[in-house]
Amino acid sequence: MRRKAINYPGSNGLVQVRSAKPGESQSLTALCVRSKAHWGYDAVFMKLSAVTLAVGEDDIAAGRVLVAVADADRVIGMACVLPEGDTSDLNALFIDPPAIGSGAGRALFEAAVSLARRQGARRMTILADPNAAAFYERMGARYLRNAPSDAIPGRSLPFYEYDLLSGTVS
Repeated sequence: MRRKAINYPGSNGLVQVRSAKPGESQSLTALCVRSKAHWGYDAVFMKLSAVTLAVGEDDIAAGRVLVAVADADRVIGMACVLPEGDTSDLNALFIDPPAIGSGAGRALFEAAVSLARRQGARRMTILADPNAAAFYERMGARYLRNAPSDAIPGRSLPFYEYDLLSGTVS
């Protein structure tokens, strides 16, 4: 488990990134929903997004889900990295709203990059929420194009690539 300094209200200033544990899927799904709702999406949008926000126990069991934990037991973020041949997909990266801007997202992104490399990937793809686009650009991901949303028909989202062979989180 890695420790990283963060700036989170009420925290001791450290975050740990670890693999998600069996039984955490419901609480992680709730975190994803809170994080997505933070951006002001309406109830219809949130309902349509519900399926893509669900964290599966199968992904947890396969070691694809990472969590950021502050103060030893407070989960403040999660990421899911799905292997697809020589590409891994950063399927989700969500931060609990009070921890947005604390550094927990960077810690999770760095851990996701490490996991994708261990999965044997050469690149990591990211279908991003528009509100997270600037974050991924700061992390060194390269915008490729807009791509169709997994959840909302007719909506397109920024699609990024992170080169795992030469990329370093800046």
